[in-house]
Amino acid sequence: MSTSQRKIEHLRLCAASPVESRKIKAGFEDIMLVHRALPEMGMDDINLSTELLGKGMNAPFMIASITGGHPDTIPINAALASAAEETGIGIGVGSQRAAIEDPSQEASFRIVRDEAPNAFVYGNIGAAQIKQYGVEGVEKLIEMIDADAMAIHLNFLQEAIQPEGDRNASDALESIREICSMKVPIIVKETGSGISHEDALLLKKAGVAAIDVGGVGGTSWSGVEVYRARARKDRISEMIGELFWDFGIPTVPSIVECSVSLPVIATGGIRTGLDIAKSIAMGASAASAALPFVGPAMKGKEEVIKSIALMLDELKVAMFLCGCRNVKKLHSAPAIVTGWTREYIELRGFDAKEFAMRSENSEFQIV
Repeated sequence: MSTSQRKIEHLRLCAASPVESRKIKAGFEDIMLVHRALPEMGMDDINLSTELLGKGMNAPFMIASITGGHPDTIPINAALASAAEETGIGIGVGSQRAAIEDPSQEASFRIVRDEAPNAFVYGNIGAAQIKQYGVEGVEKLIEMIDADAMAIHLNFLQEAIQPEGDRNASDALESIREICSMKVPIIVKETGSGISHEDALLLKKAGVAAIDVGGVGGTSWSGVEVYRARARKDRISEMIGELFWDFGIPTVPSIVECSVSLPVIATGGIRTGLDIAKSIAMGASAASAALPFVGPAMKGKEEVIKSIALMLDELKVAMFLCGCRNVKKLHSAPAIVTGWTREYIELRGFDAKEFAMRSENSEFQIV
């Protein structure tokens, strides 16, 4: 199966099938933001604007990489990009591999910059592919969409299950190190299994500009491959996909794991503005989501805008109730970590009390 055909198959499965994590959640249910009964400000005083990798945005939120690489994805990416431009948030494109293999697919990616000339737009290619295409190939992907940053995605769980998967992860870190010499910032992002502290330190040393945790709690690409395996009657791949459906580090613990003095993007199970607020209080610089916008994008730009507006209104309410008039204040807002998430981060050597004891005079700094 061609990469282009596989991409549209993935998109249709995400739109029509239950592909989210089943038993393991992102961890937001274990985070409680401390309520300020006297916020001492008006909601209209709240400023959601922020900056990520040198680019200003109206809010600390992005539409995560969704699609591209097939003619049917052009109107979807157009709707997503138009909505991002109008609301002033960021957006990422799906893997651009299909456009390398077949240049006729470039239009499905170029449409994002065409519709969002002022937005923060990042490109996307897999770590398994940069070894093959090298710096020169990645430069073409950046030029294709005039990208403000380039995301290198790590999806080795999915690669291990899909029949077309590249199961050789050798020298991936060295390939990333070489890419980090490029003119745009490099983001390394997981696609649903999270990133550990050990790997975050390796990525920082390699020179990446930011880490997108892509934790367990949102779309399970192992789950997506279960449906594909079932359709082709591949019982072995289906069984492996079922076993690893929820494998990895949930989003909230992965935010903590990736606190290595780099900007962190929280992706994986972000479904509300309150989730965005909790992500930032736990250490993320911004948050992003993909699955919630698939259905709206198929209906058009206005539906995407409605979904984004609701999440940003929810974020503003959360900030109001925590007495945070801007994103920097939200970074130092106290957060109570409970349940399984607290157990996880403490077993990994992090102190949950540090989040609870922060205040306006905290030394915690935004990266």
